[in-house]
Amino acid sequence: MSSISMDIKPKKHYEILDGLRGVAALLVVIFHIFETFNEGSRFKQIMNHGYLAVDFFFLLSGFVVAYAYDDRWGKMGQWEFYKRRLIRLQPMVIMGMIIGAIFYYFQASDTVFPQIAGMEVWKVILTMVIGFTLLPIPPSLEIRGWGEMHPLNGPAWSLFFEYIANILYALIFRKFSNKVLGFFVLIFAAMLINYTVFGPKGDVIGGWSLNLEQMNVGFTRLLYPFFAGVLLSRLGKLIHIKGAFWVCSIMIFVIFSIPRIGDENSLWMNGLYESVVIILLFPLIVAIGAGGEIKNPLSLKICKALGDISYPIYIIHYPLIYWYTAWVFENKIPLKDGYVIGIGVLVSSIVIAYLCLKFYDEPVRNWLQNKFQKRKSVVTKTAE
Repeated sequence: MSSISMDIKPKKHYEILDGLRGVAALLVVIFHIFETFNEGSRFKQIMNHGYLAVDFFFLLSGFVVAYAYDDRWGKMGQWEFYKRRLIRLQPMVIMGMIIGAIFYYFQASDTVFPQIAGMEVWKVILTMVIGFTLLPIPPSLEIRGWGEMHPLNGPAWSLFFEYIANILYALIFRKFSNKVLGFFVLIFAAMLINYTVFGPKGDVIGGWSLNLEQMNVGFTRLLYPFFAGVLLSRLGKLIHIKGAFWVCSIMIFVIFSIPRIGDENSLWMNGLYESVVIILLFPLIVAIGAGGEIKNPLSLKICKALGDISYPIYIIHYPLIYWYTAWVFENKIPLKDGYVIGIGVLVSSIVIAYLCLKFYDEPVRNWLQNKFQKRKSVVTKTAE
């Protein structure tokens, strides 16, 4: 690292935001386990709104990126920013693709994934290597049959958009005044409302395919929460209450667990709910989480553990979900009989994520920092 970045000072660490990210990540795994039993319907999902975790992650990312870097651009160039983001995110992207390829190769499914049985090994390897870069797979190379831009590890689509948000922030939005940024945030909120309330689905589900419709969903989900998070960080309007972590955790759980609102004839009702959640409630949760303090040592340990495991579990759990989905569908397993294996999927995801964190992610990131940053400047772990 150049001598310029040696002057970077440490900042306050938001332990509660770490913990909330972990809570949301665990609920995503639970949501995907339950999703297996929804009979392909948006209206029969347990923990129906668990997919909103992605939108929460985007807002949280915008907040912590702005908090960590907004005041450092005079001491840090764009390439230094990109290096930091790559070192933080990319190692687990690669590991997620490797795990996805292993699970794919050893999976046999005639019902859910009929393409797998006859798939050439070279196509799996090619898909994995492309996945390392997070470049989307075109439909012509999609090897699973679900239309995903990352068919070995579906949730990687959100990391693709995360990188786009970081590039937009570094190139353009960091230069805006709060008024200009606020103007764009209002436009992005209007885009979100237009899609959810007046659009064809009544929700924000989607964003993982490389086609015009799904890319529109992806950008609609990305732009408001990420840059609202940036604006929230700049404004610094935090909320200070006791028990902030537990209050926010309960709010997230309730928001995700609310059943689908309305039916096929009233899609706007659910769209309105999701707009309120993303535009108002998620910023409220982040403001409370950032404004809270943890004085109980146990709560602090819980937040640290959840924060450490949050990103690894999010990026590695879905290959297990593919297997679980195939097992449920091919054997026609009802929820009352499948929950035990579902718990096993959750526990296995946590264990694999922890092992990846301790024996791969942290060592690799430390090595990369030592190699590409002559001296590590101190940045909050939340923002890394």
